[in-house]
Amino acid sequence: MAFDLLISGAGPAGLCLARALSGNGMTIGLVDQLPQAALADPPFDGREIALTQRSAQTLRELGLWQRIEAFDAAALSPLRDARVLNGGSPAAMVISHGLTASSELGWLVSNHLIRRAAFDAGQAAAAEHGDITLLTGQAITSVRCEDDAARVTLADGSHHEARLLVAADSRFSATRRAVGIGASQHDFGRTMLVCQMTLAQPHEHAAWEWFDHGQTLALLPMNNDPATGAHRASVVLTLPHQQIEPLLAMDEAAFGAEMTQRFHDRLGAMRLASTRHAYPLVGVYPHQMVARRFACIGDAAVGMHPVTAHGFNFGLLSVQALAGKLRAAHAAGADIAAPALLGRYERQHRLATRPLYEATRVIARLYTAESPPARMLREAALRVGERMQPFKRMVAASLTG
Repeated sequence: MAFDLLISGAGPAGLCLARALSGNGMTIGLVDQLPQAALADPPFDGREIALTQRSAQTLRELGLWQRIEAFDAAALSPLRDARVLNGGSPAAMVISHGLTASSELGWLVSNHLIRRAAFDAGQAAAAEHGDITLLTGQAITSVRCEDDAARVTLADGSHHEARLLVAADSRFSATRRAVGIGASQHDFGRTMLVCQMTLAQPHEHAAWEWFDHGQTLALLPMNNDPATGAHRASVVLTLPHQQIEPLLAMDEAAFGAEMTQRFHDRLGAMRLASTRHAYPLVGVYPHQMVARRFACIGDAAVGMHPVTAHGFNFGLLSVQALAGKLRAAHAAGADIAAPALLGRYERQHRLATRPLYEATRVIARLYTAESPPARMLREAALRVGERMQPFKRMVAASLTG
């Protein structure tokens, strides 16, 4: 089959790009190795996504926000404030929504609901415009990006070509590698355990980032359980992998007691309310985001450490940036894979992402170091930051997008 645009990866970024371009006169193919049933109803994976205000508006424009609300009225939780803590100190740097013009810094929503809403929105666009074709249950086995077209072969032996091939298949993108683009990877040597828990004390819709001694904790506030009224939160614990494995094997009661102790009982008794999931922490930044008739979006363009909560937000930025340029080129009858167009996209997205990507590496390194000087430095940094309103306004602006 021949397409204008062929997207490798039908995750949120790939589906959002297809939705953003549908109805503009381009034919779009979406390839994913998962079967269609798994894409339509993805399972809970433990990950909660913090959305900036800009990202929330993008999801509204693409029709995802309304679908998430229809799935679960309590799914979209406001993030009103953020607290950054260090060690056992009671002091914290507080980033308040009062530093912005909004009543919240952003929103929190489960990753599997974003994936489901993105699939539904893509299917609705396909039904309305007839311009999106799903090629599911098939991995791409070979890629050739040539002057006239990008050509791929799937596992079933079928051949497809497109004017532009887009990789949206994770930070470890096989498509990006097949094109010949390498990436800088930073393995933080840590694994994060994620799950949902109920809390005895209310979280007041404040997110916590706690760089405790020997561990990093994060708490992402969720709406109360509609059935029981229990306080709920997504909890993230980051440790060396060998320390994570025993936690995954604990029974629910023991795990709840362990997490209560790790949070120093600051939120009262904590109880497990979901399955537990573990993910290695690896940051990835490709050497190039574009090549001949090829571009990267989503995590294939920038694979962020989660400490600044910008991963999916950067993914949506890449979708907006590339989609806008492709729509304009197609409307003008120009080549949607012209080197100048792809170069502008790459420069724009690098400028938007590289500074925070590098800053995140520094922050993660400083705030996980256990030497006495490092502990003193980060404690001093938080105390100074708490007193500097211009700095806090800058952080608040970053969190709202």
